[in-house]
This record gives sequence, C-alpha cells and structure tokens, in this order.
Amino acid sequence: MGFEIQIVGTGYRFTCEPDEALLDAAQRAGLELPYSCKKGICGNCRGRLSQGSVEMRGTTQGLTDSERVAGYVLYCRAHPLTDVMLDPVEVKRAQPGMRKTIPARVLSLRKATDDVTVMQLRFPAGVRAKFRAGQYLHVLFGDGERRSFSLANAPGTNDGALLHIRHVEHGRFTGEVLPYLAVGQQLTVELPFGDFYLREDSDKPIVFLAGGTGFAPIQSIIEHVLAKNIARPMSLYWGSRAESGLYARDRVAKWQQRRPDLRFVPVLSDPGPQGAWLGRTGFVHEAVMEDYPSLAHVQVYACGAPAMTRAARDDFTVRRQLPEAQFFSDAFVPGPAADTRYDQGDSA
Repeated sequence: MGFEIQIVGTGYRFTCEPDEALLDAAQRAGLELPYSCKKGICGNCRGRLSQGSVEMRGTTQGLTDSERVAGYVLYCRAHPLTDVMLDPVEVKRAQPGMRKTIPARVLSLRKATDDVTVMQLRFPAGVRAKFRAGQYLHVLFGDGERRSFSLANAPGTNDGALLHIRHVEHGRFTGEVLPYLAVGQQLTVELPFGDFYLREDSDKPIVFLAGGTGFAPIQSIIEHVLAKNIARPMSLYWGSRAESGLYARDRVAKWQQRRPDLRFVPVLSDPGPQGAWLGRTGFVHEAVMEDYPSLAHVQVYACGAPAMTRAARDDFTVRRQLPEAQFFSDAFVPGPAADTRYDQGDSA
C-alpha cells in the first residue's frame, strides 16, 4: 500500500509506493518538480521534507552537508517510509499530451569539430512535437536503452530536431551508431523531457552559462527569444577547454546582428601557448562573478557538467545574492538510465 504525499501550500496530493522515488511518483501523478540527472548527482531535485520520513537510496552527492542538516532531500533518491509533506522549490501541473514517440529520419550530418557532430532529424510529414525551449529528447534503442540529447532548435521549428553530439570513445551511440548513420536512415526518438526551459513569465535579465556542448539547449532558448521578440537583456558565457570547442561562434555573431545588446563572453580553461588566445580564461562561472557584483535581479540558465553547474549554483547564490529559485540548470551525468541526462553524447 502506498503512502500519501502532500505538497506544502498547495492542494496537490498523490500516492507513492515504498519502492518508488518521490520524484517518479510526482511525475506519474502529472506534477512537474525540478530535476535533471535523476541519479543523485546534480542536486536539481533537492527540496525540503517538511513532515514524515524517507530513505535515501543510492548516490546522494548532489546534497551538501549543510543542506542535509537543513532538512533537504533529493526527491529522485528519496523513498517514503511514512506519509510525507514536501516543500519543493517549484511545482506545477505537467502539460498533458506533449510527449510523443516519433520515427525520425536523418536529414543532415555535419562535423562541427573533431569531436562534435551536428545532426538534423526530420519527422514524418505533418508530424510536430511540442516542447519548451531548452528541453531534450531520448534516442531509443531496440533493447529498451536510450541516450539523451538536448534540442538545439527552437520550439517554432518543431517538425524535426537539431542535436549537438559530442563523440565518446566506446560510447554506445557515438561508437556503435553514429559512425554508421547516413542521410535518410531512421532513428526513433521520444520527447520532450526535462525541467530546463525558459521561464517566459519573467522579465528579468538572463545570464546564460554553457560548458562545451551545453551550448545546444541555450541555442534553443536564445533562438526562441529572438523569434518571439522577447525583450529581456541577455548575456551568454560559453566555456571550453580549447578555442575549437566554441564551435558555433558564427551563429552567435548572427544573433548579435539581430540583437546588438546580446553580450557574448567566451572563456577558455586551457587556452594553449601564451598569446594564442586574447580572451577570458579560467572557469566560466568565475567570469560571470567577475562581471556581476550581484545577481540578485537576474535569472541564470546553466548547462554543462555537474561540477560546473554545482559550483555556479553555490557561488552565485552564496556570493552573488542570486535567489535559488532563479537558478535553472541541466547537468550532464553519464551512465544509462530510463530518464537520465547525458553529456550530449559524452557517455552515449
């Protein structure tokens, strides 16, 4: 028999089985709670446990010691031992009927760098897929496994999918599938997934923070902003080890032609020989802090490796006064799972 779960300050109630994670039960009940990796690493699904008891199963490195003491748990890892009351950062009703499984044909394949392929998929004639700018899809394998990639296209171009895929040695998708794909071949995809999307009910300035191919969902968001003429100040910080990893600077330049107020700051962590790179260096989130004495009145959208998104969240909220509810992230975590974000192919 399941336990009753309530959300503080709302009328939302649902049942969660003892062997079911709170996040999974909430999604089954048609509720959206913040999440990303669903593996206990990114920390996006953390929230308070106001009443009741839970058991945390598996990895919980997404929680700091101080958060544990303050009563936070990871909803993706918490299994109820009693009826409980949750106090999440955010909760809303899911939009019904959005998710679809679609056969998609490869329309084009292009090497953006030695280790990044840009792939365009086209859905069958007349088929459209609703998604929010910044969400991702699953590429399905016949044996039930799947790999996840962010949608780089804006929601207005929803007759297909644009993916930025980083190559990984021995990766199942990038090693066993991608090298043999050709234009016209078919993949099966399911979408949309993810809590990383543009909050259009805000007029706050936006700071985008991308690490490597974390640029993909941010491309989706910015192109949506441009298509809808959303008048919000935007700054884009894109970090990479080497200059070659900034593989879409020409696209950013086109955005700036349309929106001269869009500020672009590329940052390299390993720029090579002295003098070869004249731009910013170091950790990309630290470049943001150098430029913003306070983030109290902005929204931040961060996409990349868990270490980057966690450091950004912690430093921005503690040292730059960013309200926690205004930090949105998509953390790339390797390893197969039923609904897990992957590093744009880094573990594919």
